[in-house]
Amino acid sequence: MNAPILNQPINSVFAGHKVLPLAANFWFVTAVIGQWIFATYLILFYGGSAARGDLHLWKEKLTHGYVPGDFIGNAAVAAHLLLAVIIMVAGPLQLVPQIRARLPVFHRWSGRVYLAAVVATSIAGLYMLLVHGTVGGLVLIIAQSLDALLIIVFAGLALRAALQRDFKNHRRWALRLFMVVSAVWFFRVGLMLWLVIHQAPVGFDPNSFTGPFVTFIAFAQYLIPLLVLEIYFRVSDSSSAAIKLAGATLLIVLTLAMAAGIFGATMGLWLPHA
Repeated sequence: MNAPILNQPINSVFAGHKVLPLAANFWFVTAVIGQWIFATYLILFYGGSAARGDLHLWKEKLTHGYVPGDFIGNAAVAAHLLLAVIIMVAGPLQLVPQIRARLPVFHRWSGRVYLAAVVATSIAGLYMLLVHGTVGGLVLIIAQSLDALLIIVFAGLALRAALQRDFKNHRRWALRLFMVVSAVWFFRVGLMLWLVIHQAPVGFDPNSFTGPFVTFIAFAQYLIPLLVLEIYFRVSDSSSAAIKLAGATLLIVLTLAMAAGIFGATMGLWLPHA
């Protein structure tokens, strides 16, 4: 979960306090691979269709993805997509301790760019939601708007902690920011995991994209990752090897489930349309 644990020594891997860093690394690497697959899809589909002049194809994947004559709206969509790619590709690098330790100037300046990018894409996303709406109706509008606001707040808190040289809290707010920024990705991974398990759209109407499961995942896409992260923080602060081992076990199980969702999303959503 926490990339800074990558620089901890690995000895006696069966001890709880050693398994936890390994489990966290396992989660982090799996998540980054999944996000980079998603970023590749965004580049190939949206960038490719734009390069060919086929902007009308954006409507197949985004509600009001391209509206002829709506310059501001289309610019907001394009900016949102471009910044999303930059954030998913470069964002995880902020959490790697070796980069932070060996390239501190790069870490600071790329961090500023990252914070500006996540705030800008959140504002663009809010504009798209409030002006154009989204599939799923009011529930998804509220949930995604709340996520955008959390991104802005967490970005501010991460920056404040860095300026105060409170690096422990800075890292923790940066990780919370990573979770809420990744919500749109968690949404797709969670949805495909649900479909892989049930082999059918259980709990929602695939045409209107409404139903109890959609309501649940609309908020769960960032609340569950935040909850797991807070559990990880508490487990990391504990001196009990047994608690750390239990936390590591939870992370491994969740990572395997996430990997299944990534596989489902790659094969069902991204690869066929790249």
